[in-house]
Amino acid sequence: MMTMDEFRTLFQNGLSKQNAGLVQLLGLCPLLAISTTVVNALSLGLATMLVMVAASGAVSGARHFVPHEIRIPVFVLIIASLVTVIDLLMNAFVHPLYLVLGIFIPLITTNCIVLARADAFASKNRPLHSVVDAFAMGLGLTMVLVVLGGMRELAGQGTLLSGIDLVFGEDSKRFVLHVLPDYQGFLLAILPPGAFIALGLLIAAHNWRKARADQRAHAAVPMPA
Repeated sequence: MMTMDEFRTLFQNGLSKQNAGLVQLLGLCPLLAISTTVVNALSLGLATMLVMVAASGAVSGARHFVPHEIRIPVFVLIIASLVTVIDLLMNAFVHPLYLVLGIFIPLITTNCIVLARADAFASKNRPLHSVVDAFAMGLGLTMVLVVLGGMRELAGQGTLLSGIDLVFGEDSKRFVLHVLPDYQGFLLAILPPGAFIALGLLIAAHNWRKARADQRAHAAVPMPA
């Protein structure tokens, strides 16, 4: 069983203290390359989270049967098998989105955060804890992807949810939000340099918020008499 304190700690680590995109800076290749729109970012984030949860559960369940010396190849094989399933499902059911995401779906296999959580946490903890940890880490990464995608799409195109028709069909185009009508666009925002700048701003904001929280916590501690 998992206590509420353990559950809360795992989510705090995944969403803030050990956030993959803002603190650990893992998996930056897809984070920066595919986060040009909210839809692309959310799709890749959910796919990565699903792989992480399934992989961590499988690794934790098999941890007593895998010799330590060959654990990494076995973990990679598990992850690659799950990514193949996700890749085929997306190709079958959301083919237009699959074409846009392209190589970044198979590249989930080599995403540092997926293998890192499998080796550092799932291989040493029980399945429930491992699944919750993977879900929290994947959710934290997805949140960063979505915020980054929103920033870049808004600055680059003046819209939000552009490309939603790739998932739900032509009728869903009416859900695209034209936040800045008649906006001419800012090309830098949707190019790789724009991704680095936007991520840098997010990291700076996260560090500033953490510093302010630490400062308030330090000020609240009573001085010894």
